[in-house]
Amino acid sequence: MAGGAIGIHTLSAGDASRWDAFVRATPQATFFHLSAWQRILAEEFGHRTHYLYAERDGEIVAVLPLAEVKSLLFGHALVSLPFCVYGGIAAADDAGAGVLAALETEADARARRLGVRHLEFRNLAPRHPDWPHQDIYVTFRKTIAPDDETNLLAIPRKQRAMVRKGIANGLVAHVDDDLERFFALYADNVRHHGTPALPKRFFARLRQEFAGDCEVLTVTDHAGRALSSVLTFFFRDEALAYYAGDVPRARALAANDFKYWELMRRARARGCKVFDYGRSKIGTGPWHFKQHWGFEPQPLAYEYRLYKRGGVPQNNPLNPKYRLFIAAWKRLPLAVANAIGPFIVRNLG
Repeated sequence: MAGGAIGIHTLSAGDASRWDAFVRATPQATFFHLSAWQRILAEEFGHRTHYLYAERDGEIVAVLPLAEVKSLLFGHALVSLPFCVYGGIAAADDAGAGVLAALETEADARARRLGVRHLEFRNLAPRHPDWPHQDIYVTFRKTIAPDDETNLLAIPRKQRAMVRKGIANGLVAHVDDDLERFFALYADNVRHHGTPALPKRFFARLRQEFAGDCEVLTVTDHAGRALSSVLTFFFRDEALAYYAGDVPRARALAANDFKYWELMRRARARGCKVFDYGRSKIGTGPWHFKQHWGFEPQPLAYEYRLYKRGGVPQNNPLNPKYRLFIAAWKRLPLAVANAIGPFIVRNLG
């Protein structure tokens, strides 16, 4: 790459196609680096965005999407990226250390001007081992074989038996044209775990922005009753199982194992080569479930630059200070939880 001057710019609507072309062609970039997230965060949650890119000799060589989150309850932060499990700088392999430093310097300058408590990068791999970091999150990613039999045999015996149980129970997987069954299962599930649900309009916006790359798969019993559902993103050759929900009886019928097997099977048929099982907190039920499927946890490098007193933020359900809130939320009627939840969750990220 030529060694011209580096320019740092803020993304405008006219540059979105160039930004996305870079993201899709850059191995370091993820689905969450796509420019559509800027519109979603700004228009659905009211977050001010700072989408930065580095340009050299007229070419984009690195991007850094950021959003400002303000909350009386959870604090004031500049994050890459709220509601997304991956973020941080995505750079071309030959971008050079100067490009990365220039983007980080601009991000730091904006964070200071905004007066935030911290700057957060949700990196896939460590960039600043000396920075304060969050060590409770891991992701689960695995290569998909080109045939179903190999993929099935790669699932450990116990979970493979659960997949076969789901098949024997007559479960059926459907690709839904709407969000009705998914949202009902998702909202009830997160309320059961004591956390607010994202608004239904958010999921509608995801479907609108990402179209065929955002798909809902719902599993029903033989009578057509919805048991379990998952919303999946597709990016390059990856399938990212992201939001999900189920009813209590789903476990006994092996609906969740059947659901993810059907998703993996459909992803393979679609040409995907990587199955991303998503982020989980270490030691939780989803963390154990994914390991039982033969996926190895990969630590996520969430790194922070702190500007005010206090440690790394712990805005997650494992924080003991939220224990009473979680207990109370579980007891709310579903309609009430769905009505007030969006006002709370918009600032969680």
